[in-house]
Amino acid sequence: MGGDKIPSLQSLDKPEDLKTLLKEDRGEDCLGCKVVGGGAFLGLAAYSYLSGQSQLERQKAKILASKSMFGMRSRKLGITGISLGLAWMGLWRLLK
Repeated sequence: MGGDKIPSLQSLDKPEDLKTLLKEDRGEDCLGCKVVGGGAFLGLAAYSYLSGQSQLERQKAKILASKSMFGMRSRKLGITGISLGLAWMGLWRLLK
């Protein structure tokens, strides 16, 4: 407590720079946190892709019989897009 520096009244009167505060506040994550966080996103991406594709195959007859404007191709593309987004988030988490 004795080493704490008391700020002057003039320094308290002016606002602090937001970019500087955000840079100081951003801490580095440990390696374990990055691995667990990135692995969770990558695992979720794999699960989303595999379970989504298998559910589509099980429901294929119903989807084709419904004559929906969203056919099998667009649904598969949607599942693939979600999975790629989750995988990208996992890689970003691992590398940043």
